[in-house]
Amino acid sequence: MGVYEHLVEYGGLRVESFNEETGPETDLPAAGEVAWAVRTGFDEKPFDEIFAAFLERVDTTQVTALVIGYWGASYDTVDTDPVKLLVDEAHRFPALRALFFGDITGEESEISWIEHTDISPLLAAFPLLERFEVRGGTGLRLEPFKSDVLKVLRFEAGGLPAGVVRSVGASELPALERLDLWLGVTEYGGDATVADLAPLLSGERLPALKHLGLENSELQDEIAGAVAGAPVVARLETLSLAMGVMTDDGAESLLAGQPLTHLRELDLHHHFLTDAMIERVRAALPGVEVDLDDQETPEDDDWRYVAVSE
Repeated sequence: MGVYEHLVEYGGLRVESFNEETGPETDLPAAGEVAWAVRTGFDEKPFDEIFAAFLERVDTTQVTALVIGYWGASYDTVDTDPVKLLVDEAHRFPALRALFFGDITGEESEISWIEHTDISPLLAAFPLLERFEVRGGTGLRLEPFKSDVLKVLRFEAGGLPAGVVRSVGASELPALERLDLWLGVTEYGGDATVADLAPLLSGERLPALKHLGLENSELQDEIAGAVAGAPVVARLETLSLAMGVMTDDGAESLLAGQPLTHLRELDLHHHFLTDAMIERVRAALPGVEVDLDDQETPEDDDWRYVAVSE
């Protein structure tokens, strides 16, 4: 859906919203048949009240997929800590396997205004998660962790803190099949360097990885250069370097590096490649589905921009 629309499907299930409008008389689907999205809105009931009502109305022992939406902001009269709320009630969710933390649209809060804390307790409280996704990077913290079952890990941010990137690289994730990092820009806290990506690019702790996304970065050319010789690439099925400021230099690095013809998909959408380079990339990868949509043009001062920042 992107960052301007709420999820309508998650974990293979239709998303059912539980919010201020969900009253005692509202007919609800069976708890295990949908992914539940719990959210409030600006100037609406506090999130903790809505979450308490959700726990009362829904048989959470059957819930396999949970989406946490807008929970308020620091300037609200009630300061909600959604991490603590979830951790305190983790025992009520024995079947939870998929968690999207921060399904917040740009209308509710710009992505770089979503305020986080340390999300490590969520991974400790829900050790059976197979899918964990987070939107927003401001204040986000993560400690290295181990999971033998996590298959999907995604961070969507206009600026992903370097500490989070390094922690992912230091984590033990033998079952992880999909990793996406929206690295963002320094203006909004995206201070990771290409050196911070080295543990991920080596692939040593990611033996099952099939998809790698290092996206939405103002360092996209440098990342492409590092990816061109990265050991992990040889066993990937899909690779995404999309949404960033890739130019012909980055594409040239990819073409000059290790073969990419084994890939099923290469996503480079939202880029600053010239027409000639687009043709070269397509010609070099005839059997690969290459997404080169959203060709951008630098501003008058040669300024290039990522797809999602503020």
